[in-house]
Amino acid sequence: MARKPKQLPELAWLAPRMTASRVVSLVSFLALAALLVVNTLFFADLHGARTWVVLAILLVPLAMLAPGMIMGNARAHAWACFVVNLYFIQGVLAAIDPARELFGWLEAGLSLLLFCAALLYTRWRFQYNRKLAGE
Repeated sequence: MARKPKQLPELAWLAPRMTASRVVSLVSFLALAALLVVNTLFFADLHGARTWVVLAILLVPLAMLAPGMIMGNARAHAWACFVVNLYFIQGVLAAIDPARELFGWLEAGLSLLLFCAALLYTRWRFQYNRKLAGE
C-alpha cells in the first residue's frame, strides 16, 4: 500500500510559532551568555586564572553562533542545539556542587530552554520555506 505524504502546516499556523520560538531562543541565548559573564566575573573561584581567558573559553562557542542567531538563520539555530549541550552538561555538573547549585540549575535550565526553542524554530522555519516553495 502506498503511503500518503504528510501535509505541511499552513503558513498562517507556522508564522506565529516561528516568531515566538525565535524570540524565546534569542532571549535564552542572551540570558545564558549573561549568566556566564556574571558568574565568571562575580562568583566563580578561578584559582588564579585570568578572567578574560576563562570568559573567552566560555563565550567563544556562543559568539560563533551569535550572528546567525540574531539574523534568524535556521542552520545557526540547528547548530545551537548541538553547542548548547556543552552548557547543559556544565550546568548539571555545577548543580551537583552545593556551592554552585543555583548557577548550575540556571545554566541547565536556560540551555534546555534554548535547545527546545531553537529546535522548534529550525523545524518550523524549514517547513515554512518548503511551503513557500510550493511543496
